[in-house]
Amino acid sequence: MDYFDTVWFVWGALPVLIFLARIVDVSLGTMRIIFVMRGLKGLAAVLGFLEIFLWIVIISQIMTRGSSLWHYAAYAAGFAAGNVVGMALEERLAFGMQTVRIITTQPVASLLETLRNGNYGATLIPAYGSSEERVTILFSTVRRQHTPELIRTIQQTHPRAFVSVEDVRSVQSGVFPLRRGNRSLKRIFPFGRKGK
Repeated sequence: MDYFDTVWFVWGALPVLIFLARIVDVSLGTMRIIFVMRGLKGLAAVLGFLEIFLWIVIISQIMTRGSSLWHYAAYAAGFAAGNVVGMALEERLAFGMQTVRIITTQPVASLLETLRNGNYGATLIPAYGSSEERVTILFSTVRRQHTPELIRTIQQTHPRAFVSVEDVRSVQSGVFPLRRGNRSLKRIFPFGRKGK
């Protein structure tokens, strides 16, 4: 009897393998969608290939050896866990750019100076708020890994300011803090160039 047809493998190891493979498969799918949204075509294509390859392997094993409720539950649990793992991976990588929008009624001279000292670019626009009072809108586009630090800086100088953050697909030029370390995906995956 083949090892892959033993009771131990079919009812013990196979559900665990299905669960783990499904986590990897769905995590790749989550990352692929994020890379598509960021315009990283080459990287999205590679992850798409790996994702579908794993999916076919998992499905073939379920159809061949494990068509029971236990195997289906492992498949579904792996899908659920894969979504969480994929989002956690994306947050951990923190690549790409974000625009931080600050709207405040307070004077912004100290905040502007703090941003410039931190080598953050900032664009200032005078405006009127919903109650017809004068407000100042500041836009700053930063690398994602610097967004939490920038928000902490804003909260220290302008704790009552309205702050919103949006993902940016691409940027052409600007003022940005120096990178910390070499964690750029472009160094790892040079073929993942941004699309136009």
